[in-house]
Amino acid sequence: MGGPTEPPAGTPEGGTPGGGEDEYRSVVFDESFVRAARLQEFSARERLDDHTRAVRRRPGLHKMLSRQLVILVVLIAVAFGTAIYMGVRQPYQSPVARRPEPLRMTVIPLVPGGPVPGAKSVESLYAHSPAAQFRAGAGGINLPAVHRTSHFSDSQVMAALITVKDYLVESSLDPDVLTGGSPRSVRILLDPGQFSQFDRSFTHPAADGRHAATGWLVRFDPARTALADRRVRAEGTLRLTETDRDTLEVTSDHTFVYALRPAAGAGRAGGADRADASLFTVRRELHFRFDRDDLRMHRAEVITSATQAGPLACAADTANHLRPLLAGERAKAGGPSAGTDPYATGDATALCGTLAASAQPSLSAS
Repeated sequence: MGGPTEPPAGTPEGGTPGGGEDEYRSVVFDESFVRAARLQEFSARERLDDHTRAVRRRPGLHKMLSRQLVILVVLIAVAFGTAIYMGVRQPYQSPVARRPEPLRMTVIPLVPGGPVPGAKSVESLYAHSPAAQFRAGAGGINLPAVHRTSHFSDSQVMAALITVKDYLVESSLDPDVLTGGSPRSVRILLDPGQFSQFDRSFTHPAADGRHAATGWLVRFDPARTALADRRVRAEGTLRLTETDRDTLEVTSDHTFVYALRPAAGAGRAGGADRADASLFTVRRELHFRFDRDDLRMHRAEVITSATQAGPLACAADTANHLRPLLAGERAKAGGPSAGTDPYATGDATALCGTLAASAQPSLSAS
């Protein structure tokens, strides 16, 4: 700090430190000295308008800083309060995370009453079967009209339905999956909480109602069965409901019809020409559940899976692959006597059934 004869900011540029050479040094002040003054003279107009003293006291620096600090604190408090208010007002609070339920599954073989019908023409088989009007591929899986629910928007409802359709396409229509390829395209559509059960179903498949690979998807033993037509026929319905403010559920009920023939090197099937194709019908009823994270991540929990499939032998091992009876083959004696039609709707709960004659191609009519 300067002495009594020096301005607060020190000697002005060009000035003489000793002051001996500048006789006006004691009465001339630089700009920094003026700014630091605590008193400020009123202008001539101010003195005419107000008969107060000729000077006013300028606010100190510490007062200005205090005022700015108070304003800053108020702004922070307002922002913090707004954030708390918006959090309380948020209509969709994140629910407490819950572990997905394990999939419960049944696979029901449907036994034919006689030899399996076959023909060289796949189109002829379809034309003389109940699947004649079914659409091919994903076109057979139609979405219902989309309407918002009490707690879910139109886009969220659509997300659930699209995820279910994608799951059905990957698990029931993809030729690579059908012929024993990697199930990864199906796995990535599941909630991660079901990965362990899914993986065990493929590494250690078992017909225990929990770990059958065929409870998750449709697939055939590639050493025995080949696709005669990669275009699978499909028809069915999707139904969506809101079970609570944080959960949507979708039930799918579809019938898939596959044209099959013996794989190369598998030999002839029950006396039929190895070029003959036959139809194999699978009805799948699946129950899906979605929370808000599932909707956002394009995934689902599969809660139940009921499959009716035929023509199959009642004693066939269906845990890892479906093993269809192909053209000309018969089931061994000892199957159930009541016929089951996979094209009919209803509760699919039997452990083994007879494939109704009406569910197979009526080639004798052609």
